Amino acid sequence: MKFSYYPGCTVHSTAIEYAKSIDAVLDALGIELAEIEDWNCCGAAAAHSIHRKLGLALPARNISQAQKQVSLSNQLITSCPGCFNALKRADYALRNDETARKEIEETVGFSYSGEVKIQSLMEILSREVGEEALKAKVKRPLDKLKLVCYYGCALVRPHAVTGLENPENPVMMDTLMTWMGADVRDWSYKTECCGADLALTHGDLVQKIVGRLMEHAREAGAEAIVTSCGLCQANLDMRQTGQDHLPIFYFTELMGVAMDVPNRKAWWSKHMVNPGPLLARLGYES
Repeated sequence: MKFSYYPGCTVHSTAIEYAKSIDAVLDALGIELAEIEDWNCCGAAAAHSIHRKLGLALPARNISQAQKQVSLSNQLITSCPGCFNALKRADYALRNDETARKEIEETVGFSYSGEVKIQSLMEILSREVGEEALKAKVKRPLDKLKLVCYYGCALVRPHAVTGLENPENPVMMDTLMTWMGADVRDWSYKTECCGADLALTHGDLVQKIVGRLMEHAREAGAEAIVTSCGLCQANLDMRQTGQDHLPIFYFTELMGVAMDVPNRKAWWSKHMVNPGPLLARLGYES
């Protein structure tokens, strides 16, 4: 199984442990990612807040790069919700707005073919790989671990653009973690914004938002929170107060634990809240 891949900036910098866990899990599953050549930052939340044209042109250029290797794969995968949202917004405009398409094509210098299908890594694992193949790779079921899944605000909204699940109650990550054997707790805050984009300008407000999320995760009985977003992970990981801190995992990290992939302990050194003690207490790490 081989797919074109847009990594985005975060997995090459502040979320390097996410990148390493993705590589380890996909290697165990026999999936190859072919990174698109000469990719650029998608602009994420910042670009479109400055100028709509810029916010569409940046991700559209990455779509143009993916078109060049469509013979390899017509599916362009990204692991970052912010990148996924930006790529989907650009693709939606190119596909549905003729005026925007002509403007973007002229700006970027390409002709949109509509051949490239943009998908999140989570979609590929749950829909393309599927339950049977994933369960077959589980060596250490996470049945002792109580967790909640946190999707954040970029992955599923707006639904007309992303096309992913119920934007109020997505279950794809919950399902993946259940297949890994985890005790996944239901909660009502899985798509609430964590405030990461306001971290530099409204730190006090973000602290309150994070505190509320942590409070409700604990009320659900969670010992850890799982996410797929580098900004969400960092924000929740570093802004916890008090003494009882919850580890914030990337979903691929816990898949790596369940699949017993090698060298995973190196991932934990990148976390502000060290997951090692929790995993050791539950018997998943020595």
